[in-house]
Amino acid sequence: MSRLEAVEIPRSLAVSYAGGFGEEGRAWIAGLPALAAEFLDRWELKRDGAVRAGESSLVLPVLRRHGTRAVLKLQMPREETTAALIGLRTWNGEGMVRLLDHDPESSTMLLERLDAARTLASIEDDDTAMGILAGLQARLVRVPAPQGLRSLGDIATEMLEKVPEAVAALADPADRRLLRGWASAVNELVGEPGDRILHWDLHYGNVLAAQREPWLAIDPEPLAGDPGFDLWPALDSRWDDLVTRGDALRVVRRRFDLLTEALGLDRARATGWTLGRLLQNSLWDIEDGETALASSSVAIAEALLNR
Repeated sequence: MSRLEAVEIPRSLAVSYAGGFGEEGRAWIAGLPALAAEFLDRWELKRDGAVRAGESSLVLPVLRRHGTRAVLKLQMPREETTAALIGLRTWNGEGMVRLLDHDPESSTMLLERLDAARTLASIEDDDTAMGILAGLQARLVRVPAPQGLRSLGDIATEMLEKVPEAVAALADPADRRLLRGWASAVNELVGEPGDRILHWDLHYGNVLAAQREPWLAIDPEPLAGDPGFDLWPALDSRWDDLVTRGDALRVVRRRFDLLTEALGLDRARATGWTLGRLLQNSLWDIEDGETALASSSVAIAEALLNR
């Protein structure tokens, strides 16, 4: 039985794909109802809740043939989705949402269902929340990176090549000095990029409550590299709340201590790679037309360098 008519595409997802991928994105969205219906039939799935959408994926809560709760995740195939499949297969549910089935050609995934309404941000005490995240991250980076993932060494080399043009685009001389300093830190580390499998986006919103374990990570964007490059999303979690409370620098330092201890990282090296992550984010912002560094990036750098 066809389930084509049952799948509605959220407008937010259509707008995101049109803006991010142009005509290719619009064409993929146009074919998405049929793709969803195909995999609902192929994997004998029954709809079990409202459609959800992220920035780049459609998520359908489903029941498998024997009643097991799962989610069907559909996204346009690209380098990031291929990397996610590699990572999910490699972790095999260890600290990470479990991949139940997948179609490499379309990047469609069937995943165990977690509690999407309860993220790690629901835990008020920051030390408790960060301790949970750090424990998950330590398990994830324990695994050597498999073949097929991008290397941090290649990414860092590409970043350094873009720095001169990016510096010229910044309006404030203080921002230019900061960007050069972050690039210098990366230049010292680029020859030893590491070989662990990194999540690349592990923040409070990407840790969900689960049944198999209390908490599990979701939505990895894996690459091979040094775990120090993976700390920034956690340091930046709930940033607006930290700014409102006026204790952002203290909390960043505390989070950094918890993370480096849990992961067994050299603090100086982890600081350098975190500056590398700030450099990467800034380069992306400048490519999008920004002429100033993000205030959160400046604050995180200050927290780590002026202790």
